[in-house]
Parts: sequence; C-alpha cells; structure tokens
Amino acid sequence: MTAVVTGGAGFVPSHLVDKLLANGLRVIALDNFVTGNERNVAHLQDNPHFQLIEHDVSLPFDVDGPVHYVFHMASPASPIDYVQIPIETLKAGSYATHNALDLALRKNATFLVASTSEVYGDPEIHPQQESYWGNVNSIGVRSCYDEAKRYAEAATMAYHRAHGLNTKIVRIFNTYGPRMRLDDGRVVPAFIGQALRGEPMTMFGDGSQTRSFCYVSDLVEGIWRLANSDFHEPVNCGNPHEMTIMQFAEAIARHFEIELQLDQRPLPPDDPKLRRPDITRAKQILQWEPVVSFDEGIKQTIEYFRDFVNQ
Repeated sequence: MTAVVTGGAGFVPSHLVDKLLANGLRVIALDNFVTGNERNVAHLQDNPHFQLIEHDVSLPFDVDGPVHYVFHMASPASPIDYVQIPIETLKAGSYATHNALDLALRKNATFLVASTSEVYGDPEIHPQQESYWGNVNSIGVRSCYDEAKRYAEAATMAYHRAHGLNTKIVRIFNTYGPRMRLDDGRVVPAFIGQALRGEPMTMFGDGSQTRSFCYVSDLVEGIWRLANSDFHEPVNCGNPHEMTIMQFAEAIARHFEIELQLDQRPLPPDDPKLRRPDITRAKQILQWEPVVSFDEGIKQTIEYFRDFVNQ
C-alpha cells in the first residue's frame, strides 16, 4: 500500500512518515522546504520504500501507480511563519488542499487533512469540542492560517459530499517533540532555546493564557487511527492536560535547573487566551488518548535540542 504525505519533511509529517513506514506502507513525501527540512527525513534516504519529491503542492501534481492514502499535511504552522509568508499559507490551505483532494479522487484513496485548533480562534467555550464553530477574526494577522484551515475543512467535506470521497479531518492542538525548528516561534522551542542559551524566556502578556501540549508520537497515533476509521467529521487530537504559559516556563526552568527569568512583552493580536481540547470524540471513535506524560515528552524534546545545538 502507498501513502502520499504533503509537507512530508515538516515536523509532524516526518513523524507520520516514520509511522507509515513502520506499518509497512510505501511513502511518497512532497515538500518545497519553505518550512520543512530534509534533515527530518535524512535517516530514510536509503529506505527503498520512501521517496522524497521537491514540489510546491499548491501547484498541480501527480504520482505514478496506485495510492491508498493521501495525507495533506503541508502548511506553515507557526505564527512567525504565517505572518511572514501569509500568501503561501493561504495557498497551502486552498490550492494545495484541492490538488491533494484531486489526487485522492483520481486514485480512489482515503484522504486526511491536517486542520488545527486555530479554527476555534479565541474560543468562547472551554474546553473546545468539535461542534463549536469558533470565534475567528477573518481579517486579523493570524487569519491567513485560521481561515486557510477552515477553508481546507470546507473543501474536504465538499469532496466527501459531492464525490463520496473517503475523507478525514484531524484538528491538531499544540504538539511538540523532536524535529521542531528551534526558531519557529512556538513556545516549546522558544523557551527551550532560550534556556539553552542562558537567555530570559520571552513571556507575552502575563502568562495566564493556557495551552495543552501533546507529544508528537501520541498525535501521530491518533492520525493513523483516524485515517483507518469510518468517521468523516472533524476529530480533535491533542492532550487535555492544560497549563498556563507561566506554568510551562516554570517547568522548563525546573528541567534545566535554572532560575526563571522573563522578558515580558505585550500579548500579540488575536492570541488565544484558552486552549484545551475536548477529546471525547477521539476516545469514543478511535479509542485514542495521549499516553506520553508531559515530563517524559519534554525531557525527550530537550535532549533533542541539546544534541541539535551541539552538532
């Protein structure tokens, strides 16, 4: 069986590629390396069941032979990226989604799109469940990402309803682990990188905003289970263990055995105040929930960044 993974050299997609190969699939990954990096899949360069193709999937593409799964994972995914490259971000959610859907339609393949908790915007209900329609600023600085993902979901459901395509939508909450970019602006690599360099941790706002951090191996397991389910509506995948950003900073300081020092800055526009997934649907339909503890996951992530910085 063959799977196509768009954005396959990215953080989460590269872990998904590993999962698919471990399950006996042949994998074709496409990436234009705007935010992905070849080193994330360098360990697979001699694997005869893996192929990496450099291509911008917002442009039409095809692959030879049968395809059984199409995982559309390509998109900038951090605030720094999608503020700097908003048009590319919009194209990843629109043109690229259609191109990936068209490939799945031609190949009669199962299609899964990586959506995001950002479709909920700055939520007015907590925790967030899939039935919530969201509170999104459609013209704000984050809108290129939020609305691109909302459009990708709409396109996916349209292909399901119009063509009977076997589609899945995973709404990914904050995920962390090895292969994140140290400079991608998200709080996990930002705080770890600053701790490694002996710098104060940049705290936006008063640190009372919350996030829920899911280790990447747990997320990938949820994605695989969803791809093989009979469910077509969105499913949250994330860790419901919620902490404030201040608590997260304190945890990083404890792991490094350093005194917490902060660089206080204003909260960015439209930054969500609350973020915690309701994973009832994932538990019921996929029999899935996270199993990696925060302490174990953050330990593995810190070790990765230590090794990366020392290379």
